[in-house]
Amino acid sequence: MIIDAPRVPLSVPLKSIAVEVSVQGHVATVSSTLQYENQEESPLEAIFVFPLPGEAAVCRFSAKIGQTEVVAEVQEKQKAQEQYDDALSSGQQAFLLEESDESPDVFKLSVGSLPPGEKASVSLDYVTELAVQADEGLRLCLPAVLNPRYQPQGSDSGSDGSAQVSSVPAGSVPYSLSLSACVSSPHPISRVESNCPLDPLNYLNTAKTQATVSLAAGHQFDRDVELLLYYQDTHQPTAIVEAAQASAKPGSLMGDPVVMLSLYPAFPNDVMSSMTSHGEFLFVVDCSGSMERPIHYGPGAQDRISSARDTLLLLLKSLPMGCYFNIIGFGNIYKSFFPKSVEYSQKTMDEALQKVKGMRADLGGTKILKPLRHIYSQPCLPDQPRQLFLFTDGEVWNTKEVLDLVKRNAGSHRCFSFGIGEGASSALISGVAKQGGGHAQFITGQDKMQPKVMQSLRFALQPAVVDISVKWNVPKGVSVTPLSPPIRVLFQGQRALLYAQLTGESSGATEGSVTVKYSLAEQPVENQLSFSLKPAEDTGLTVHRLGSRTLIRRSLEMEEREGDGEKEGVKEKVVELSVQSGTSPHTKCVCVSIKHSMLVCDSSINRNLDVMNLEAFKLLLLNCDQDSYKEFDCPAPASKPVRDPLLQLISLQKASGSWGLEPALAEVLGKTEEEVAKPKPALVDQEVWATVLALVWLYGFKMEAQEEWQFLAMKAVSWIQAQKAASVSECVQAGNTLLGCQVQKDTLGL
Repeated sequence: MIIDAPRVPLSVPLKSIAVEVSVQGHVATVSSTLQYENQEESPLEAIFVFPLPGEAAVCRFSAKIGQTEVVAEVQEKQKAQEQYDDALSSGQQAFLLEESDESPDVFKLSVGSLPPGEKASVSLDYVTELAVQADEGLRLCLPAVLNPRYQPQGSDSGSDGSAQVSSVPAGSVPYSLSLSACVSSPHPISRVESNCPLDPLNYLNTAKTQATVSLAAGHQFDRDVELLLYYQDTHQPTAIVEAAQASAKPGSLMGDPVVMLSLYPAFPNDVMSSMTSHGEFLFVVDCSGSMERPIHYGPGAQDRISSARDTLLLLLKSLPMGCYFNIIGFGNIYKSFFPKSVEYSQKTMDEALQKVKGMRADLGGTKILKPLRHIYSQPCLPDQPRQLFLFTDGEVWNTKEVLDLVKRNAGSHRCFSFGIGEGASSALISGVAKQGGGHAQFITGQDKMQPKVMQSLRFALQPAVVDISVKWNVPKGVSVTPLSPPIRVLFQGQRALLYAQLTGESSGATEGSVTVKYSLAEQPVENQLSFSLKPAEDTGLTVHRLGSRTLIRRSLEMEEREGDGEKEGVKEKVVELSVQSGTSPHTKCVCVSIKHSMLVCDSSINRNLDVMNLEAFKLLLLNCDQDSYKEFDCPAPASKPVRDPLLQLISLQKASGSWGLEPALAEVLGKTEEEVAKPKPALVDQEVWATVLALVWLYGFKMEAQEEWQFLAMKAVSWIQAQKAASVSECVQAGNTLLGCQVQKDTLGL
């Protein structure tokens, strides 16, 4: 049972949002300015909740009340908190910027004593790495489901005291968004796309390595805004060197140049077509109440749980014979299809498909930790690498705990994650994939879930880049200090960004180089890149701040392993780095103006600072503290027939990859049973004939959806070849005649 807590009033005092984006290769700096007004009749301490994308690192924060502007500076956390409390108690204007202890998604600004009718302007700068999509685009997202809003102190709040927030219905947003982006890359920019209208791309040079683009005027910020950037020569490694901060001391991180190395290996076609038949595949599916919502808010939208069911059908039909699998649905409790993973066969596939039909969004709230702990407690199967596929709309409150758990088990489990619908937390979705060595996908707008999931399955079934080595070659007098941990493996679709500090000067040489070696499908690959030791000035310090974040993360991981005495030393190092470059979990920011205004920031430059829909705070869930494990044994209700011809055909395929000559197949093909049976060559088995017909139909009528059925087709071809059937060419010809197609035998892979 779910009780809906009172919602925040929709009269949000946010007037406008202006965003400027500066992209440098695979990273970006985002500067946002938000205008507010206290429309109440008395002073208030308001809480503004900011949406930030995953992997963001805050580097500057300021606020302007009337004509007075204050800019935050970093201090130790407890000291800054005390200053904020003292300021409020003495009647001063004060600000507190903080990140939730439970989740890196929640970024809140408390404004103390904002006078009635007063306006506030808040400016926030952050840097972030851009996530790589399956189509090789780089994604920048400005989330909208958790729009910045406020809640007066003392009004209803979540059970943990956090600010209540709710999504703004489409058409009700009382403010607009303006966005402009300047893109710079070592390689030419092919195009920039968005789910929202854009003005034309404007190239700034003939090499097309610099360009600007803007969101079309008048955009209502009622949905996530995505920018997708596409470069030429995507898989070529790049090395970008950023100049030191002029005011910083040489030898310090900010006082030396920092180089960023991007690795995004290309997988040749022969490697892409080689698939493993081993593995344990665990499909972990959100069955909480929010999964009843539509996947988007346009006409004809499918609800999220229905899309997940269709996707499970496709996945179960696409798995290779010889692997193992299980499906776990979760909410307040979790339910497993089988007590433990089972070998993939016709029997287990049929049993799982029957249970998929009974999956509903009826398990209450979203509790991911317990099913993950259960999975990680199960011993891995010998020679069957375990791979998790997590499907959720991202509405959880304890993201940090989830990511820590995934990271601790990354050595034995690889995780792929899928954010379903507007507002899925990029901190959760991207974080799970990053910590688990997998790939993240977001299904938003008019996107279909199935092709994106099948892209990830392809990644999961292919070989990986291993034996990776990085060697820096610099002249005498210059030294290289790696800021990033070494990388051991990269899978298809993964990209790695490595940061290093360049200290010292060379008497004559102006260039260095880096040599990258790795092995893919037992073939050695080597790349060498040159870079300038004297980079251009004034590049915004994006690379420095991201390198600092990487180093602080490593330090925090060390802190977790150290004793109390050593922890204090690590904390001091983290604070020192944070003071130079931004903020961290051990620091806050304080600024006092001459007019007694104070700005206090408590944020985490080296934690993910993105946004999620805080339904976990908005919904009061009845406690369900039993062990939370149940077998998914409820009888499946009678389900409606599958009407999509493609899904209907897929549902008829056997685990082996073949189809049977049956009335349901004839119906999909648009023929009678007699019309389908009559053209069969005399010496050909019925099952071979039916399988060839299915392949011809797929290639003849469903090429636009090939990403969805390519694994089914590969299984079918392998099955036909294993039968050593005669007259396959004759079958293809007869199938073309029957269905009115012109599909060649070679096209089918036969």
